[in-house]
Amino acid sequence: MLVSIHPDNPQPRLIKQVGDCLRKGGVVVYPTDTIYGLGCDIFNFDAIEKLCRIKGIHPQKAQLSFICRDLSHLSDFSKSIDNSTFRMLKKHLPGPFTFILPASKLVPKILHHKKATIGIRVPDNNICRFLLEDLGNPIITTSLPGEMVEEYTNPEIIFEKFGNLVDIVIDGGIGGIIPSTVVDCTTPDPEVIRQGMGQLD
Repeated sequence: MLVSIHPDNPQPRLIKQVGDCLRKGGVVVYPTDTIYGLGCDIFNFDAIEKLCRIKGIHPQKAQLSFICRDLSHLSDFSKSIDNSTFRMLKKHLPGPFTFILPASKLVPKILHHKKATIGIRVPDNNICRFLLEDLGNPIITTSLPGEMVEEYTNPEIIFEKFGNLVDIVIDGGIGGIIPSTVVDCTTPDPEVIRQGMGQLD
């Protein structure tokens, strides 16, 4: 199903429709402040396994991230956040960054791997904000399968390619082709391990 949601003023009825889909274990394609992402409810194991099948990855070997509405979930899903790291996150989020942090015990075990880390994003995108508020908890996120191509900026083409694999593709307008900047915060000094759209101060 292709659902058109206004990027600035998301329609509550449509947001609830997507939220209900996620609560029932659906996998959706949705816009962020960078590229379109593939997402599901962080607490639905069946949905996570389905997302990983679509992506062609093993859940416990994948470097999956999740998106939050704000930093209020930070202490729930990550541990050992010192003051300087928190200030850095607060300065750069919402924004086009993924911060790698030590995972807490609340992170579903299906996502744990040897390093026990998790990537956290807070996209500067109204559709994400409203959807996360409706769902009430974070959404697992990953990029679309395959190499990032310009066609992945167009939700109608995304629907043509992945509509039979996912439950909903959100049309939130044309997306970008530059992913988020990934910053590893598990080392003594934060390290940019993928330079994307975000510029770390």
